[in-house]
Formats: sequence, structure tokens, C-alpha cells
Amino acid sequence: MIKKAGTLKNVEMKNAQGGLNSIFADLILEGEEFLNAGRLFNFVKFPPNSSMGYHVHNGECETYVILKGHGIYNDNGTEVEVSAGDVTYCAPGEGHGLFNNSDEELVIVALINFDKR
Repeated sequence: MIKKAGTLKNVEMKNAQGGLNSIFADLILEGEEFLNAGRLFNFVKFPPNSSMGYHVHNGECETYVILKGHGIYNDNGTEVEVSAGDVTYCAPGEGHGLFNNSDEELVIVALINFDKR
């Protein structure tokens, strides 16, 4: 199967996880495509002054790959600057969030896998 550019389902997430304003996800995989191994694989666009609020992952982990722009990543309460090329990992039982504090769009790939240990 090939999903052509511009054909991915786009979802607006208002105040995601208690964050600021709206962020926008292009769904790379959906439903059965995960083969029960995860639940999210998206491109996510953060307009200026928007965020994914701090949240904890139980029974799953999440990885972000920063593709474009820069922002502030909350790594279990520690704020770290991130920019294009950086990769973040939030292990099961840990928490994170991401804020676009710039005047340019921040774009990431986000992947959530289930903890099957």
C-alpha cells in the first residue's frame, strides 16, 4: 500500500493533553495497521505558541523525531531545548510534553508503541 502525500487523514487536536492552542496531526498509520503493537504514528505540526501538554505514558512509550523548527521538550519535569534532527524518548511510566516557543512551525514524527514486556 502507498499513501500519497496530501492524502493522510488530518486531525486538529485542541489543547492536546491540556496544552496551548491547537496542533495538527497527519495520521501515518491507523487502526489495524498497527498490528496490536502500538496506537499512534503521526506527523504533528505545532504552530507558534502551541503545545502538547505534559502527560505520562503507562503501558506504552513514545518517541518524537524533530523534523523542522525548534521548541522546549519537558522530559519528566526537566525542560530541554530541541531542534531539527533531535530524537526524544519517553519510557513507560515517564512523562513528557512539547512546546513551540518560536515564531516558526515545529514539525515532528510521533510514535507510540505498547510495552509488551
